[in-house]
Amino acid sequence: MTESRTPLRILAHESAVPRIAAELSRRRFLSLAALAGGSALLAACAPGGTSTSPTSQASGGALESSLSVYTWGDYDSPDVVANFTSELGPKVTLDSYSSNEELIAKLIAAKGTSGFDIVVPTGVFIPQMIENGLLTKFNKDLLPNLSNMDPSALGRAWDPNNEYSVCKAWGTTGFVYDKTVITRELSTWADFFDAAKNEASGKTSMSDDPAGIIGAYFWANDLDWNTQDAEQLEACRKFLVEEIAPHIAAFDSYPGTNAIPQGTQVLMQAWNGDARLGLLESPDPDRWQWVLPGPVTELWMDNWAIATGAPNPEAAHAFINFSMTPENLSLNLDYIGYNVGGKDMQAAAEESGMELTDLIFFSEEQLAAMHEQELNDSQTVRVEIWNEMKAAAGA
Repeated sequence: MTESRTPLRILAHESAVPRIAAELSRRRFLSLAALAGGSALLAACAPGGTSTSPTSQASGGALESSLSVYTWGDYDSPDVVANFTSELGPKVTLDSYSSNEELIAKLIAAKGTSGFDIVVPTGVFIPQMIENGLLTKFNKDLLPNLSNMDPSALGRAWDPNNEYSVCKAWGTTGFVYDKTVITRELSTWADFFDAAKNEASGKTSMSDDPAGIIGAYFWANDLDWNTQDAEQLEACRKFLVEEIAPHIAAFDSYPGTNAIPQGTQVLMQAWNGDARLGLLESPDPDRWQWVLPGPVTELWMDNWAIATGAPNPEAAHAFINFSMTPENLSLNLDYIGYNVGGKDMQAAAEESGMELTDLIFFSEEQLAAMHEQELNDSQTVRVEIWNEMKAAAGA
């Protein structure tokens, strides 16, 4: 029997989505960016966190001839991109990053001259990006297709009026393992780390992203992953750097692109949509097991936003609006394997015979075990742990 599914509105429930914590100070935010991209970024920042390049505003005029999108890897249906160009004109260039820290570092260093139009930050980072002058306010008159979005995907805590951002996709973090090598059942984050030190030693990858790496330690121990407790963070550092790093072969945010289809790793931390992609592309999908591990894990939402200094603001608004038509929401849902926040999409996806929908739509019980990241004054320490672990692994 097919498991009963719950629509996205469950995300609005307080138990499923904890309230976002207080914003980072500007100093903490810039320290985070410096740790991610080099200390020179601090000197590169303009006073007051504002861009040194004038901000272009869209007014509904003629579209520019090009559009630059800086986003997560393989995150847009090629059909949507091609149709946008064929129907509206602008040629789209896509560049990718592996973490929010990488995105932020690039934007701060550029001071509004990155050349990127659209960026896709995770929601919890948006208040600090606004405060530091990295994002441009929408002209919502140019986004009429906001009406196609499920209300629970709108009005999120980081941008209650969707003035700067709107849901691009949301998902969670789990892992995939090779059942021909790991013959026992893995079901928790503690199981993940145990297998990494044993059957999967030297054949394990983790996301190239501090949230998932550090979160996994706290999830495994059923601790608050947003803690600022210095002793708990030090215990996390010692475990990841000293006990886990020697067993890690790669830090790979997109194992579904190569590692799963090619079988180059045995155990891989993965976002649900990327895992789904890998399973669909694998020549031997029965070899792999996807796990949404307990006792808790992550919930994240990535968002369309427009970078300060975007050279093509008209095209940027047009592309975001184009992506929110029902047809294009469905194309992106099918291609990226993440819930894209459109209205009434689950039933249509299941009726169409879309594969592995259990990696896209989650039950109320599963959603209740997913928790969002909070940005707080421990973020600098978390990025330090991430960098130290990567150095220790030599991956």
